[in-house]
Amino acid sequence: MVSGTYEALFAAVAATAAALTGLLFVAISVSHTRPGRHGPKVIYEVRAAASLISFTSALAVALFGLVPGNNVGYPAAIVGVIGVFFTLAGLRSIMVDPEARRERRHQVGLIILLLLTFGFELWAGIDLLMHPRDRTPLDVLSNLLVASLLIGIARAWELVGDRDTGIIASITTLTGRSPGKS
Repeated sequence: MVSGTYEALFAAVAATAAALTGLLFVAISVSHTRPGRHGPKVIYEVRAAASLISFTSALAVALFGLVPGNNVGYPAAIVGVIGVFFTLAGLRSIMVDPEARRERRHQVGLIILLLLTFGFELWAGIDLLMHPRDRTPLDVLSNLLVASLLIGIARAWELVGDRDTGIIASITTLTGRSPGKS
């Protein structure tokens, strides 16, 4: 059960995640109409799925957190497990696709970020199940929900702009090097 402050945050996260999920579907539809703009198909698919899982993770946890009497630890733990498995599946897809060979290194940041986010979400969920009155895991989870929205936005921007917008690629670009070149 969450207090009024968390309820307001969960309501805002749920509304934002729902709107962004709808916009993601539009972005995917529009970006597919521009043939040849995307690199390896698997990279595009992992970017799209990373956006979707980030948005739906935040949406699911926030909505279940708004249900009176619910312990938000359950959905957080479940979504955390799903997110970790999704991320590992995406990593596997990138690793086995020969077309994605040149792009693998640039996806490491996304994979690590997703693993950390979903790993901490799993931890927070388990901690909330074990200690339902402890506010620390709820604070962590609240920040993770906001982070999930930002991760989803960044991945969606990559779909629309068809470029890596991660911190490493951005720093590389600012130093005058092309992110695609070693």
